[in-house]
Amino acid sequence: MPRLAVFPKCFMDDLCVKGTMTVYEWIDLASTLPVQGLEFYTGFLPEERLELERIRDALRRKKLEMPMLCCSPDFTSPDEKEQRFWVEQEKKWIDLVALFGGKTCRILSGQRRPDVSRSQGVAWVVQCIKECLSHAQQRGVILAMENHYKDNYWKYPEFAQRLSIFMEVINQIHSPWFGVNYDPSNAILAGDDPLVVLNAVKDRVVSMHASDRYLKSGSLEDLRQAEGTLGYSPNLVHGVIGKGLNDYDAILRVLKSVGFDGWISIEDGLNGMDELRESAEFLIKKIKQHFMKF
Repeated sequence: MPRLAVFPKCFMDDLCVKGTMTVYEWIDLASTLPVQGLEFYTGFLPEERLELERIRDALRRKKLEMPMLCCSPDFTSPDEKEQRFWVEQEKKWIDLVALFGGKTCRILSGQRRPDVSRSQGVAWVVQCIKECLSHAQQRGVILAMENHYKDNYWKYPEFAQRLSIFMEVINQIHSPWFGVNYDPSNAILAGDDPLVVLNAVKDRVVSMHASDRYLKSGSLEDLRQAEGTLGYSPNLVHGVIGKGLNDYDAILRVLKSVGFDGWISIEDGLNGMDELRESAEFLIKKIKQHFMKF
């Protein structure tokens, strides 16, 4: 049965930019939620091994795991040295996941730069991911490519944001150490149907980001016309999971049908801990409903 983790979406700037919250404070706060794990982001973790071990010990004291790491390699730079940098950086993040005893390490395509063609971008991304696979195997960590929209701190949206490009990439990579991190809300942001995306990748899903979005104004068709925008659409905003546009009963039925038993990480709660708790309680109920045998 899937297990539940949480990601500090509501505290990203506090942890990564302002420095007004420490990782230890986030662990203490998140330990009050009904989850078994915390998904970490590379932007708020130190590099020193001793400090990383202290963070690992703090998690263990709270009986929490760090099952999945959110990181954002950028393989679509035309600069070959930058591509090499991100390959080596991804390997370091794989090591970090192994240090925590985690299961999956996110991997992305990179930014959708205006001067990079589809064919060239796909070739670079496939090559870079393949270069990371042997290291992932050695560490016992699965690379999970997400149908992503945009890293918080990137300029451009994801190169492989649309399903057709995403599939073109993953269909060229076949390894037990490579899978998909499915995010239904990112499918909406891409102008795709979340269930169409899920059915296209369902046999390769190893982890999931759970969030929900609702339209503040406008329509989904307006989003589909919004090519080339920088940043998240102001009209499609986070809310409590189960109250937005995603059909979680349908999503969980599909995952159940393929025997999914990975981690589901909540990427929500932008309006505070109360909404994060409500989202967790909703998912616990739905996971039990769809995965427990009676």
